[in-house]
Amino acid sequence: MGKTAFMFPGQGAQYVGMGQDFYEQIPVCREMFELASKAGGLDVPALCFEENEQINITEYTQIAMLAAEVAMLKAIEEKGLKPDVTGGLSLGEYGALAASGVMSAEDVFKVVRKRGIYMQEAVPNGGAMTAVLGLDTETIEKICEETPGTVTIANYNCPGQIVITGEEGAVQAASEKLTAAGAKRCVPLKVSGPFHSAMLTGAGEKLAKELENVEVHDIQIPYIANVTADYVTDKNEVKSLLQKQVSSSVKWQQTVERMIADGVDTFVEIGPGKTLSGFVRKINKDMKVISIEKVEDLQKLEELL
Repeated sequence: MGKTAFMFPGQGAQYVGMGQDFYEQIPVCREMFELASKAGGLDVPALCFEENEQINITEYTQIAMLAAEVAMLKAIEEKGLKPDVTGGLSLGEYGALAASGVMSAEDVFKVVRKRGIYMQEAVPNGGAMTAVLGLDTETIEKICEETPGTVTIANYNCPGQIVITGEEGAVQAASEKLTAAGAKRCVPLKVSGPFHSAMLTGAGEKLAKELENVEVHDIQIPYIANVTADYVTDKNEVKSLLQKQVSSSVKWQQTVERMIADGVDTFVEIGPGKTLSGFVRKINKDMKVISIEKVEDLQKLEELL
């Protein structure tokens, strides 16, 4: 019998109405949205379910996404379903922390509310992110290193899709070189800043102060960190890894490959969209992948597991 991984998406998959059926139909899910409101000091159900502009602003997106993810997780846990390993992309790593028992739901909501604010505040003028499609990793890394200014890899998503981040001019210059080197396309992302670059180091430092007030529990379910693409075995490393994560590359492809090497053959994406499911299929088409986004998806999951 193969192993199962629970995985949680990051910013960008949010939409108005995410998690609403869970909120309306399952009491523990409603509790999670209300806990997120209390911990974050804002009306999270209104943010998630009513038409608004704020849902796409980092400061608000992060708490909204996480509330939906943790609510869905609790619905799954109520059915007695647990993973063998867990992980999440960027913001989604906090969903994995909740799944692994490392932090309470209340604490992940508190931390992510601050994370969103600090990342929004830290965004300098002139930052950008671009998805590079159809070019090998080594070439992208080499061109980023050779390009003047700040430009590095933000996300190793899957074969043929890597996101670069940094100063707008440097990202643009690197994009031109990457296209010349054979990239199929370089697509500028509609984001409010150069996330996962050194330009956000200050946000990570502020987050570290916030994390000082959070209790880290023993790791009940193994989880893999974005920064290392490796298991976190010592709970005392959790806070420093979360600080670094804000300004470091997200090693998602390497995370999935590590899980597969350890016997995972079933991936369950929990949260809005199907972005991570698509990445897993590109990393290894033989994996079983299921996305939990609506209440009716729970039955499919029960049948699968």
